[in-house]
Amino acid sequence: MPTVSEIAETMDYGPAPEAAGEVMEWLKARGTFGHYIDGAFTGPGKSFATANPATGAVLARVGHGSDADIAAAVKAARTALPGWARLAGHERAKWLYALARHIQKRERFLAVLETLDNGKPIRESRDIDVPLAARHFYHHAGWAELVETEFPGHRPAGVCGQIIPWNFPLLMLAWKIAPALAAGNTVVLKPAEQTPLSALAFAGICAEIGLPAGVVNIVTGDGATGAALVAAEVDKIAFTGSTEVGRTIRKATAGTGKKLTLELGGKSPFVVFADADLDAAVEGVVDAIWFNQGQVCCAGSRILVAESVAAAFQKRLTARMAKLRVGDPLDKSVDVGAIVDATQLQRIRDLVARGEAQGAILHRSTAPLPAQGCFYAPGFLTNVAPANIVSEVEIFGPVATLTSFRTPEEAVELANSTRYGLAASIWSENISLALDVAAKVRAGVVWINATNVFDAGAGFGGYRESGFGREGGREGMREYLSAPAPRERPEAAPGRLDSGPNPGPNRGPGPDAHPDAPAKRGTTPIDRTAKLYIGGAQTRPDSGYSYAVMAKGREIGLAGLGNRKDVRNAVEAAHRASGWGKATGHNRAQVLYYLAENLAAREAEFARRLMSAGVARPAEEVALAIRRSFHYAAQADKFDGAVHSTKSAHVTLAMPEPFGVIGLACPNDAPLLGFLSLVLPAIAMGNRVVAIPAPSMPLAVTDLYQVFDASDLPGGVVNIVTGARDELAKVLAQHDDVAAMWYCGGPGGRAMVEAESAGNLKATWTFANRDWRGADGQGREFLLRATQVKNIWIPYGE
Repeated sequence: MPTVSEIAETMDYGPAPEAAGEVMEWLKARGTFGHYIDGAFTGPGKSFATANPATGAVLARVGHGSDADIAAAVKAARTALPGWARLAGHERAKWLYALARHIQKRERFLAVLETLDNGKPIRESRDIDVPLAARHFYHHAGWAELVETEFPGHRPAGVCGQIIPWNFPLLMLAWKIAPALAAGNTVVLKPAEQTPLSALAFAGICAEIGLPAGVVNIVTGDGATGAALVAAEVDKIAFTGSTEVGRTIRKATAGTGKKLTLELGGKSPFVVFADADLDAAVEGVVDAIWFNQGQVCCAGSRILVAESVAAAFQKRLTARMAKLRVGDPLDKSVDVGAIVDATQLQRIRDLVARGEAQGAILHRSTAPLPAQGCFYAPGFLTNVAPANIVSEVEIFGPVATLTSFRTPEEAVELANSTRYGLAASIWSENISLALDVAAKVRAGVVWINATNVFDAGAGFGGYRESGFGREGGREGMREYLSAPAPRERPEAAPGRLDSGPNPGPNRGPGPDAHPDAPAKRGTTPIDRTAKLYIGGAQTRPDSGYSYAVMAKGREIGLAGLGNRKDVRNAVEAAHRASGWGKATGHNRAQVLYYLAENLAAREAEFARRLMSAGVARPAEEVALAIRRSFHYAAQADKFDGAVHSTKSAHVTLAMPEPFGVIGLACPNDAPLLGFLSLVLPAIAMGNRVVAIPAPSMPLAVTDLYQVFDASDLPGGVVNIVTGARDELAKVLAQHDDVAAMWYCGGPGGRAMVEAESAGNLKATWTFANRDWRGADGQGREFLLRATQVKNIWIPYGE
């Protein structure tokens, strides 16, 4: 044993083990856990072992949930739903408060249990996971109290299926169960098979406080159990886990009408500018990639450092890494614990080895690892090419990449060079630079001079293939509520779009004439074929074909038959118009007001076009279209974000941002009003759109290009591709450079769009036709669907 003087010289930590006797006795007394269904634990059935990853010792056996177990849990939740939803918000708040209090009373027990089952250091379980879990229940007790006034007219989503990962078992449970219960839902939760024990302990708390039977149900099992829950008769699925599984869930839920929230993988940038406090940034790396052994979806796994300080930063980082203590997770002096299981450990080893084979250089801590258990030394990789697998694939372990950059523009380009968009961390003493980069980074959460800071009051979730939806705060509550549903209205059948020349006997007198007016004797109307509108210009369809547009049995004109290449060109044009999203809300409002003015100047002309298409009350539709333009012009500079009340020394800004390029498949009804009711809210929020107008009535829209051009709308902000709606919508849904997709139409088309969107996991909004002339045709829901919230954590105070 070293002497006191030797310890004073080395400043080494001695062992400080946390006692685990009480938890081990609890586990021993139970032996094998059943599921928690309808307010009680089931008897032991088919089971599997859960082990301590630091030692390999079996902790307990837990039930392997079957389809029948899932069905029983869903039935219990469905039975409990009416009574729980009918409870006054104040009554639900008291139950959530009780859950929070009982988690607090068992903080040490739950922390030790979490560390035994997961392998994370006890300091993290004790100081981060369990207190944050309690915080979520406290926070959402408040939402239960306020939900009726803060979300008027909304109702609970229903029975929620929730699937959580193994990296933050109790905290992820709280993230999902707390808002669900606050909103009046009931839940069936499946914890990860590697870490089920804290969820079962939480089930015991539910039983202890007397939570009504069926409100919370917990079924343990593996991926097959999770798949059964996704397929079950639930109303919402909330999933946190890998992008690959999230993509499978998106396809499985397509067309079912289930609400869906996906919080998936990440490859988050950690950007260090030359003026940053380098010592603070090094400590940030410790929290970004070595916290929880790097098993964090938002881990700062791509370190980007200004070239002028890269060498100094790497030297400091190497020195700090050498001081990290790897070992027994129950030791309060340990910094890095065990990887969750042998499978994940092997995955980390394989990815790092492949990265090295492709030219990367691994720098690792040389501290000795424990002789047994799933341990991996913290490290980072340099000399990493952009195409190296470790630059692209989420390692999900304590290994980052380190790359240099020269300019802020290059830093942003590198930060966004990923298919993910979950989080980013920016380090600079220049707040103007930090905020400028925060606005340009495509990520759902941005920390400035901090990393991995969480709170129940702020939303958390990603962009692009990091999923969609938010958890926490007001944004997270909305995910567990359903807005008032508009009444469905049947739309016209699109009919067959025949291409090629038309024989002409039924050709009408022209699109500007009354359908019953005879052609003037001795005159021949000038033939017109409506073109596509792409990048601010009229273009002929790539196919070279047009189709006849019919009304009341007669042909009233020809419209271009767009195809995949036209969609590609339109998407490219929309991306070139990215400046629209950077314009101020006031500037966008001015353009929309001008658009309304120019449409009003041609009100009679567009009314005649609608009349020729057989639209009832055409003058009313044009008048409503003008009014709708005014409505969204008014909203363009008034749809605000929020400042969330979170942690001390921080201001958390919730900024609604445009998706970028949105695909729109418009209803085959109200051809002018339905089109503008989708286009206007999208572009008012700064998006650019590729819109498919009503397939059987496109001529009411194709002449809008003249209104757009006269209104100073930049080319590429609105692109119009006519043709078969579902064929074109499928192309848009599959397109990786389309960030979101709206589809109004029948159930088959809605299912198709949701399934095809799984490629890049774009956010979708699919819905049946509605009354576009009434209140359902506009409103806040359209603006919410046109934006995604970025939460920016800014230092505030000393």
